[in-house]
Amino acid sequence: MDYTIIDAHAHLWIEQNTVVDGLPIRSLQNGRSEFMGEIRQMLPPFMVNGVNDAETFLSNMDYAQVAAAVITQEFIDGIQNDYLATVEERFPNRFIVCGMCEFRKPGFLNHAKELIDNGFKAIKIPAQRLLLKEGRVMLNSEEMMDMFHYMEDKDILLSIDLADGATQVPEMQEIIQECPDLRIAIGHFGMVTRPDWKEQIRLARHSNVMIESGGITWLFNDEFYPFKGAIKAIREAADLVGMEKLMWGSDYPRTITAITYKMSYDFVVKSSELTEEDKRLFLGENARNFYGFTDLPALPYIKNMSE
Repeated sequence: MDYTIIDAHAHLWIEQNTVVDGLPIRSLQNGRSEFMGEIRQMLPPFMVNGVNDAETFLSNMDYAQVAAAVITQEFIDGIQNDYLATVEERFPNRFIVCGMCEFRKPGFLNHAKELIDNGFKAIKIPAQRLLLKEGRVMLNSEEMMDMFHYMEDKDILLSIDLADGATQVPEMQEIIQECPDLRIAIGHFGMVTRPDWKEQIRLARHSNVMIESGGITWLFNDEFYPFKGAIKAIREAADLVGMEKLMWGSDYPRTITAITYKMSYDFVVKSSELTEEDKRLFLGENARNFYGFTDLPALPYIKNMSE
């Protein structure tokens, strides 16, 4: 395989122990979690202690020949800044990690500045979680805009997942207009299986905005491998904004409860609907340029015992 592969959307945590919308989320045994009122298989069942650490992910990356990954965050996993700071320090050529603040309450600006001053190169906002029962947290609020301007000045990347469809697109348009040099990665491929997903994709017509596909296999889980609907969506998005604006992401580890890590990109490699240049750009080259990865390892293919 002649592609350098970079995962633009993955997660790590030592333990899940948090509350979202008043409902608990906590790690159990055998890869399961109590998740907002039910038991869910959060991790593959062989991750018996509920720990989703960098070493296990690196083993998966090496096996699948994935050179590097961007580690994002989500409120459902709890804020993992302390652990993730150690991850990038220990594996600087393999991971870029996103810091995250408690954006559901006022007062996050100072915390964001502290994270940036302590070396975080990116900030993650799970914006789909900001449509709260008690009132919506607006992405274009004064405190948010102050943070985005600070990030723009410091060349700190914004990783953001949006609510379904065009709900938060007008807010994003204002952010992009106000901060034209703020690098922005929009996740979950615009929530591609939901109505009006292309409204999110069109934001990448701006020079500072990219789209990453973390969770695309989850969104097309009903059709399963080889995810022909996902390939069709990638082509449609490329028609809108160009293949050079799109990046592969796995949403590891949740997606590999149903498929292997390699399968989360292998359906792209095996597709006859994409050119070799499309695959090279989508699977790694765009992410290498956007995130600034350097000194990536060359990972040889290791044959399976079954081969």
